[in-house]
Amino acid sequence: MKILIVSDTHRQNGNYFKVVEQQRPDLVIHCGDVEGCEDILTESAGCPVRIVPGNNDFFSGLPRELLLDIGCYKVWVTHGHNYYVSMGNETLKREAVARGVDIVFYGHTHRPVIDREENRIIAVNPGSLSYPRQEGRRPSYALMELDQKGEARFRIKYL
Repeated sequence: MKILIVSDTHRQNGNYFKVVEQQRPDLVIHCGDVEGCEDILTESAGCPVRIVPGNNDFFSGLPRELLLDIGCYKVWVTHGHNYYVSMGNETLKREAVARGVDIVFYGHTHRPVIDREENRIIAVNPGSLSYPRQEGRRPSYALMELDQKGEARFRIKYL
């Protein structure tokens, strides 16, 4: 199973469409800041799409956060701005432990991260496909792939 994780597209959807076409995922998870584009992002994916609102998704009817079962993993999806992720992801990871999840997907910082602590929480931020802020400023996304044993592998990919 291939899960595409994206965030912070901010109504600039061209790179999203390219990545969906290239990767052909089984599931898309968007960590927020779609700015009213949830319908077009969902319709264009060709697979289930789950979206949470970000700090720029004013008046959104999307669920504020999601708890998902993906394979044998409990996954929490949040934009992250309510957990001070601009200052680091420690608060977010503590909350993930308190919620009893294995993985947390978040956005907001526009910087890609895979933070995997041994026998602890896996925190994944796909960065931004539209307005990257990391060194080199290349649009980024994350892939989660479940192998035959159901174990997850994560990769940050760049356009």
